[in-house]
Amino acid sequence: MLLAFLLVAGLGGVLTAGLVMPAVGAAGTVSQATTDLFEDLPSELAIAEPSQGSVILAADGSELATIYADNRINVSLDEVSPHMRNAVVAIEDRRFYDHNGIDPEGIMRALVNNLAGGQTEGGSTLTQQYVKNVLIEAGRVSGDEEAIREATAPTIGRKLEEARLSIGLEQQVGKEKILEGYLNIAQFGPSQYGVETAAQYYFSKPAADLTIAESAMLAGITQSPARHDPVRNPENAKKRRDTVLRTMRAQGFITEAEYDEAVALPIEDMLNVTPSSSTCAAAGISAYFCEYVVDELIQSDAWGEDADDRRQALYRGGLVIKTTLDPAKQQAAYDAVVANVPVNDPSDVNMALSSVEPGTGKIQAMVQNTNYGNATEEDPGALKLNLNVGQSHGGGTGYQSGSSFKVFTLIEWLETGHSLMDRVDSSNQTYPRESWTISCDPTRRDDWSPKNLEGIGGGRMTVLESTRRSVNVSFAEMANQMDMCAIIDNAESMGLKTGTGEPLIPNPSAVLGTNNVTPLSQATAFATLAAGGVTCEPMAITEITDRSGNVVATPESTCSQVLEPAIVNGVNHALQEVVSPRPSSTGFRAVVPGRPAAGKTGTANDDSAAWFAGYTPQLATAIWMGHVESNRSMFNSTINGQFHREVFGGLYPAQVFSQYTARALEGQPVEQFPQVSPRQLFGERVRVPNVVGRSVSDAQSILAGAGFQVQIGSPVESSWQAGGVAATQPASGAQVSPGTRITIIPSSGPPEPPPPPPDEEDDGGDGGGDDGGDDGGDGNNGGGNGNGNGNGGGNNGRGNGNDGGGDD
Repeated sequence: MLLAFLLVAGLGGVLTAGLVMPAVGAAGTVSQATTDLFEDLPSELAIAEPSQGSVILAADGSELATIYADNRINVSLDEVSPHMRNAVVAIEDRRFYDHNGIDPEGIMRALVNNLAGGQTEGGSTLTQQYVKNVLIEAGRVSGDEEAIREATAPTIGRKLEEARLSIGLEQQVGKEKILEGYLNIAQFGPSQYGVETAAQYYFSKPAADLTIAESAMLAGITQSPARHDPVRNPENAKKRRDTVLRTMRAQGFITEAEYDEAVALPIEDMLNVTPSSSTCAAAGISAYFCEYVVDELIQSDAWGEDADDRRQALYRGGLVIKTTLDPAKQQAAYDAVVANVPVNDPSDVNMALSSVEPGTGKIQAMVQNTNYGNATEEDPGALKLNLNVGQSHGGGTGYQSGSSFKVFTLIEWLETGHSLMDRVDSSNQTYPRESWTISCDPTRRDDWSPKNLEGIGGGRMTVLESTRRSVNVSFAEMANQMDMCAIIDNAESMGLKTGTGEPLIPNPSAVLGTNNVTPLSQATAFATLAAGGVTCEPMAITEITDRSGNVVATPESTCSQVLEPAIVNGVNHALQEVVSPRPSSTGFRAVVPGRPAAGKTGTANDDSAAWFAGYTPQLATAIWMGHVESNRSMFNSTINGQFHREVFGGLYPAQVFSQYTARALEGQPVEQFPQVSPRQLFGERVRVPNVVGRSVSDAQSILAGAGFQVQIGSPVESSWQAGGVAATQPASGAQVSPGTRITIIPSSGPPEPPPPPPDEEDDGGDGGGDDGGDDGGDGNNGGGNGNGNGNGGGNNGRGNGNDGGGDD
């Protein structure tokens, strides 16, 4: 009351010229003193649109979410119901169309009413309220707390400044623009800014369609948004609404009949609340992708001056962000994931899927079997952590990739001149520290004894078969013949990343996937194979426009050729063997009916993670399965109602790939992979020199001189003298790739002679010479070198070689 009294007194002495300005101005005789009064008005009073949230759209233009600091949707005045305009003018400023920015009559009326003990009135015009809100908004946008305090200070000085600015503003713009600005900036609910947002929230309709009763309710909220919130305080909201209706009737905005109809409506019957969210939770199954987009927007240097500038633009700038997400593929991905591992499955097992377009990097789908948010009693599995990405985009540290990493060893195998039909030793063995080449970090060398699963591998088998069955030791043998750093370089150049962003570690066990990687980076790496060796950075945003429709940024794919197409064709041929209907193929459950597909299974130590990363020429996808706690085993788990002693990549992840890919590509043409060349399949073939019988040192020189890698095996008895060469693996005369590792088998000398025959009177017969030449070949290696001479006939037949099943 004191403030109102002092304000009137102050206005009487200071703003007399301003109060009569409309009349003076009409006569064209505005004094210089009055003109000076309104100089240097703040630029923020130029009726710029208030801050507004940004909309994130899917690729088809459908809305995913609105991200905002203030929940506000700006609209023009003609998009607001006339009832709403009238209601605001009636309750807030009945002389709005008559005054020049301040209303002395209103101030005096409020003062008298307040002194008389009636309902408290503020006396501020709509223009003054708009000015105050603009100054507050400017302080909030700039982060200037002092400016906000000044704009809300209960002082005479602040009210005088507010009045000065209001008069100046009305000189510059018309009443309609001021009313429009007020309707967009005023608070119409606890977290609803602007009339359009309030209409959408409380009534699920645009502001243009507001009825008399609805308009009166919203107009009444602004006095105290929390106290008059119809959701939490319906009784208070009704009293305030009815006050507005009486005022509208008294001022002739509505008839008696319209008043009676509106005042009779219960608040509860009027409401049709549509919850709003300032986070990506509104995006539903796409919430994690939405958060990825937000992180990408803030981190990207493709637009905006810095991260703070981009954050302000995102939360207050009214941007429209179009993304790469394909809603149909997103739904197909989610359905496939939760059909196999339901949300809140009692096993606590999680599953995540990322899918990208080869050749562009556009993210087509990103889902996981959790609801976005914090865990609650009703939803214990709810999670904000994005399981598809690393820490830079709201994810974790990643998960061990298991045997899916073998593809990068296969790539290096072909790049170094080997072929898919080369044979390697798949038998369990130890690789000593000194046998490893790790040029980028020799300290990573170590003794390593990889093991195949029981009954899997053994003997020499082709690389193609080793890939199809995912035989661990075969790939250890291949990697041991090459530089581990080159294998790691392949993975990183194709986009594979750890969740922490740290480089992949090139230790020997990395061959079997001990690095923690993310599903999105796995999908990116395998998309490189689908695109003929072209890798593309993951891409989530295709266009950013401002609130006026001006294009701010149009990000483009960032791609590069990192593998030769011929090498890729060889890898694709091998990985198509993985995704074949033969039960011995580890990825047989991933077969996509009617389409060629390729991929690789992966299972981490102790079944802590299971993977399938696969692709067609049009789509690449990675599926991870495990626990959020990355080292927790899935042994003896009941998942989706089925008990499993072991969980591996060829099970649920492979099934999800098949189900998702079939649906995602439904109606699209079937595309084939290019054919593998004979060079990649069979390689350049050279004959292994015959060094049997020579000294070991001579044999080493001959084989090394022919370009082979050489290692020494364990001695065996043979007809050759000790220190000579009894045999080689592969055998002399075998056709192999240049640079193949040849194992020299030294001779330990002839076997002990047999015991003398019995005396004639014993008549023991000839005996059974079963000891003859039993060092015949291994596996499919084309036979050994031993020649049995015993009386019972030499065992000169070939060994069978156990090709076994895969480790996945």
